Amino acid sequence: MENLSALGSRCNNKIEPPSPYTSLETQDGYFSHRPKEKMRTDSNNENSVPKDFETIDNSNFAPRTQRQKHQSELVKKPLSKQKEHLRKKLEEEKMKENLLLGKNSNEVVQFSNPLGKNSSNSNNLKEIDRFPTEHLIQKLEISSPELKYDQPPKCEVTGKEAISAMSRTKSQQCRQEIADVYCQHKLGKLMPEQVTRFCALEGKANNNVQWDEDSVEYMPANPVRIAFVLVVHGRASRQLQRMFKAIYHKDHFYYIHVDKRSNYLHRQVLQFASQYPNVRVTSWRMATIWGGASLLTTYLQTMKDLMEMSDWPWDFFINLSAADYPIRTNDQLVAFLSRYRDMNFLKSHGRDNARFIRKQGLDRLFLECDTHMWRLGDRKIPEGITVDGGSDWFLLNRKFVEYVTFSSDDLVTKMKRFYSYTLLPAESFFHTVLENSPFCDSMVDNNLRITNWNRKLGCKCQYKHIVDWCGCSPNDFKPADFHRFQQTARPTFFARKFEAVVNQEVIGQLDYFLYGNYPPGTPGLRSYWENVYEEPDGPGALSDVALTMFHSFSRLGLRRAESSFHAAGDNSCRYYPMGHPVSIHLYFLADRFQGFLIRHHATNLAVSKLETLETWVMPKKVFKIASPPSDFGRLQFTEIGTEWDAKERLFRNFGGLLGPTDEPVGMQKWGKGPNVTVTVIWVDPINVIAATYDILIESSAEFTHYKPPLNLPLRPGVWTIKILHHWVQVAETKFLITPLTFSNQQPIKQEEAIKLHSGPPKNAYMEQSFQGLNPVLNIPVSAARADQAQRNAGLVGARLDAWVDSLVSGVWSAVDVCSVGPSACPVLQGCAQTAWSSLSPDPKSELGPVKPDGRLR
Repeated sequence: MENLSALGSRCNNKIEPPSPYTSLETQDGYFSHRPKEKMRTDSNNENSVPKDFETIDNSNFAPRTQRQKHQSELVKKPLSKQKEHLRKKLEEEKMKENLLLGKNSNEVVQFSNPLGKNSSNSNNLKEIDRFPTEHLIQKLEISSPELKYDQPPKCEVTGKEAISAMSRTKSQQCRQEIADVYCQHKLGKLMPEQVTRFCALEGKANNNVQWDEDSVEYMPANPVRIAFVLVVHGRASRQLQRMFKAIYHKDHFYYIHVDKRSNYLHRQVLQFASQYPNVRVTSWRMATIWGGASLLTTYLQTMKDLMEMSDWPWDFFINLSAADYPIRTNDQLVAFLSRYRDMNFLKSHGRDNARFIRKQGLDRLFLECDTHMWRLGDRKIPEGITVDGGSDWFLLNRKFVEYVTFSSDDLVTKMKRFYSYTLLPAESFFHTVLENSPFCDSMVDNNLRITNWNRKLGCKCQYKHIVDWCGCSPNDFKPADFHRFQQTARPTFFARKFEAVVNQEVIGQLDYFLYGNYPPGTPGLRSYWENVYEEPDGPGALSDVALTMFHSFSRLGLRRAESSFHAAGDNSCRYYPMGHPVSIHLYFLADRFQGFLIRHHATNLAVSKLETLETWVMPKKVFKIASPPSDFGRLQFTEIGTEWDAKERLFRNFGGLLGPTDEPVGMQKWGKGPNVTVTVIWVDPINVIAATYDILIESSAEFTHYKPPLNLPLRPGVWTIKILHHWVQVAETKFLITPLTFSNQQPIKQEEAIKLHSGPPKNAYMEQSFQGLNPVLNIPVSAARADQAQRNAGLVGARLDAWVDSLVSGVWSAVDVCSVGPSACPVLQGCAQTAWSSLSPDPKSELGPVKPDGRLR
């Protein structure tokens, strides 16, 4: 029998090289559908732009329709051109209904409450006021993408960056702002040319501070009191509560701002804040973006609020996020700050200032609107002052906060104006004002934090969908990093970043190090639950794919309950599903994703009463090493998903919920070994070979990922991915493209179903056909299977639900079901007594009464 390599060489002659790719022959004699390439492999200063910024092209701005790569919530996503075309075909007769939903296909819908306009239309430079909250927090009207204005621009817009920005924004209001700001700048009415310096020092202050671990024993008679400002977003309420529990003390003050788009988190924060008199939540909320002027506005407004709270006598302002965690106790922090109560703690970039200005984009004009930072052109740094910057995490004393908040002197007034049009302004505004102010001698070049910078992994230009620049983000800490918290050469009291969905163990290590272990038998210490959806969010917060899958998961749970109790003629454990899910949680145990927890209503058929249940569904193992295993041992794992996070090396779409209009990414994890080339084959549910490509794996590569440009819609069903080395299969995995039972959160109609569930026209996922490989790879093409797929494409209603459930049950299993309240089913355990349930005890994150020592932990 001929081996596959030889057969592949012969078969290769039958395959036409595709256009527009130039085909290259691999070492195995096989023409790939695309050129053989080196796949991208994933591989500390205190600011958020790459060290090698000179080599990065910041001119090719991403279109607004580009998908956000690291989206943590299962919400609707911006549509690609292919998806947009498909959606338009499906919804031509539903435009009026869509208007009622309040969402436009051109809108970046994951930011559902975009910032209002960020600039003044005044021509008078002195009248420009960029910081009042009420000026910023407005809802934008989304208009057509045509270049329309409320008023004609006051000048001819000729700058290529401004023209690019106006062509890419979708809002007429934002386009008007861009034109107005550009013209003000062009006419010399926007930026200050000269700023007064009030610092008597030559150069930068050089204050060295020391930290003695035993200094807590010498607590001063008048210890400082701290205002902790927590600026939070997302849905990780339990991680936030655990961090809050670790930093809380009755003698300090806690002021919390929740992003305008994070309504679930806002509800949770309001609930726990009401328990403590020294915790308050901002009455206003902003939608801040990475690198945006809105974050500086948020900080300045919280400072103003705190200064006006006469009943809160705080001494220091410190900003934290939910991704921070203390690495020293509260008492140690207080002892240290009491010793240096006149100092201000900021971390500077620590390198050539001119290079920092270019690297940070401080010599460029930016404008934030439509939840995007638009680059509009060049500008000059004002004369008379020294511009500095670094980390946007800091500790500032009350005197300096008061100065920044209320001073109307030339420095503060003009710096507020200058930084209103600046990228990453919070990384530079406070440094620059402090170093040029009468308080310049109080600067300590240390923000008392340790940040987990890994430039190789964190600088992937991952924010280009929201900012016209290339930025970086810190990595999450892992248990192997724990020694770094104890070996810092400078005083440090906080570390970042931490994410419990990535690694909770290291948070536990820190918690136990600071405050001791929990008593033996404490439940939930290795578990983590994160909310994905809650009923008050409304089903519109979920994508049609997520809604389809969660309904199917609920039905699987009801079948699990029915099968758990067998008695002739007894309906005690038989249920009929009712309505949309009540809540959805991600569930992790020992830092491994365990699946979804779906809380849902159902009618018990024995007593005809509504009950609320929670179902745990877990993904089945779909990755298989070839049997018998080949002698190729480098491949450790392969997975298909969306929202690949190259920094943390995981898919943010936990569980890999995929539908016909998704664009899946193939990821492989590799062990060490020699350079090799492998072939990846994508096979659809009726055995059409959709794509094949080669990956060159270098000896040091740990991960590779690639998104093949498949034509949409993808055929629903279970897909197979085969990994071959020298044409011998070494492994395969499977993934589900679910049919949709919903379209715009309404039951799908047959016409829509047929268009979405029939696969691409003529089964052509790419321009090139790979049909000749089917016999080579022993992947038979069955006309009967194709006919059945075509019949399934037209299913709706109960028959469609049954098809979905049959597919879902092939790759997911309902592990267990519990009852939220009283139940007629005798075998269902109460969720509060069920270890996996989101309603089970979670002492590490639960907040209780203040203890005698003033702490919660």
